[in-house]
Amino acid sequence: MNYLSGIEEYYKTNLGSAYLGDSLELMNYLPDSSIDLILTSPPFALTSKKDYGNKQEEEYIEWFLDFSKEFKRILKTEGSFVVDLGGAYLPGHPIRSIYQYELLVKLVKEQGFYLAQELFHYNPARLPAPAQWVNVERCRVKDSINLVWWLSKSRRPKANNRKVLQPYSKAMKNLIKNGYKAKMRPSGHNITHKFQKDNSGSIPPNLLTLGNNESNSRYMKRCKEEGIKPHPARFPWKFAEFFINFLTDEYDVVYDPFGGSNTTGWVAEGLKRKWICTEIEEEYLKTSEFRFEKELNIFTSVNGNSK
Repeated sequence: MNYLSGIEEYYKTNLGSAYLGDSLELMNYLPDSSIDLILTSPPFALTSKKDYGNKQEEEYIEWFLDFSKEFKRILKTEGSFVVDLGGAYLPGHPIRSIYQYELLVKLVKEQGFYLAQELFHYNPARLPAPAQWVNVERCRVKDSINLVWWLSKSRRPKANNRKVLQPYSKAMKNLIKNGYKAKMRPSGHNITHKFQKDNSGSIPPNLLTLGNNESNSRYMKRCKEEGIKPHPARFPWKFAEFFINFLTDEYDVVYDPFGGSNTTGWVAEGLKRKWICTEIEEEYLKTSEFRFEKELNIFTSVNGNSK
């Protein structure tokens, strides 16, 4: 399926298409109100340049707002826009930037998005950084959380937390099995007998604990086999899985405008969602094909390497 009429896909599957190019330009080919979920982790605003092409803090917000204007146009009325943003320190000082919050205010106040909910992406395996403040001067603790803004075009975007329930704890299983005495808590909350109802799982918190270790994945193995450097800023596939399950239904359309290694498209395919990926760096897009080689027997490349 070709979603961007007139633009040749770099590769495609039964459910999705990946395109090489600047998403700000390619989005011009997407119709209004055509996307159910925009899920992305763009290059962060950092005080030092990285291989994946990040903008520095002072120019980041205006750069991003050009994209988000198009995001709102292509998003369906009940659709969602989820963006994962890492933090940064100000140059030369152990003082935090507030660019994520400044961006949020502009997205809401100037572009008319609604903040459905803020979430926090916790990576327990993240290395201590920046080294100067955490390891040398020991004046800060390590930064292990990204802010996640869940934004929407309307006040009631489509969402269903029943699709992202977590397994009950041992204590909760015992409570359901043995019963619970209804009572008023000191906080004033009235805990009734309904509390012990088995709902097949617990409602997840807005703190998402997700590591990013995929050293044994096919993507990483194939990059190593081909002698190609993998994308340096991949986000965990469980991150994409959570939001795709939570905010979309089967055969809805999921779009990642900063596709990178196309984790979003790969997860969307497995969950039977249609997907679109755009990526400006051909090296990253080329290696993202590795994700689809064997897991899916429906892979078709259109860049001259049929599989």
